[in-house]
Amino acid sequence: MTPLKNWDNKTWLSSQRYILSFNRFILKQIKLDRNSRVLDIGCGRGKIISNLSNKLKLHNKPIGIDIEKHKDKSEKIIFKKTDALSFVSKTKINFDLILIKQTIHLVKKNQINKLLLICKNKLNTNGKIIILSLYPHKNQIPTFVLMKKKLKQSLKRDKSLFQLIKKHNPNLTVKKFIFNVRISKNKYLQMIKDRYISTLLNFTEKQIQNGLNEINKKYKKKLNFKDQLICLIIKNN
Repeated sequence: MTPLKNWDNKTWLSSQRYILSFNRFILKQIKLDRNSRVLDIGCGRGKIISNLSNKLKLHNKPIGIDIEKHKDKSEKIIFKKTDALSFVSKTKINFDLILIKQTIHLVKKNQINKLLLICKNKLNTNGKIIILSLYPHKNQIPTFVLMKKKLKQSLKRDKSLFQLIKKHNPNLTVKKFIFNVRISKNKYLQMIKDRYISTLLNFTEKQIQNGLNEINKKYKKKLNFKDQLICLIIKNN
């Protein structure tokens, strides 16, 4: 899985408003209580599941796994620096919710079905795997020309991943999560510098700088757009 250090750091994804909205959405998809066990694959700093833990008053700390160990990760989760396939294969714990948010595209294509099959076998009765990824149709994320081109290619690959997942899980449910983003252009420019999205990871410094210039000319001081995620929900039966 490709390391991604900045996806939830000082962006709308780490804001309290986003986290509360996202967790309300999750709790509409699955019934959880204080006895539930939660696993977050690709947890980043663990802010989302720590908030979920507080809301539900979980008896057992949620487990978050990631290949990047952030210094400012939440202390309210059990963090494991490892890859998903290795952890899920070895753990003796069964879960009520396995969350895979905006990381499924970083898993090798030939390992996705294997990972999901193992995850299904680690679900409790009525447990669910919830996979979220950028909505592949008419995504509104502000881009510059090269970023838009690369993002379009990435979303095209994502579509094929979703079809693969649907093929092996024909009874899955598809939903959509929408968050209205309001952010200053200056803050968004800093996010571009920080390569907040995997599309930007392999860009050169010159390409990033050219992109910053484009964004600066193209957009007003305040950006308003919809952050849209497709949500695939897999049950254990």
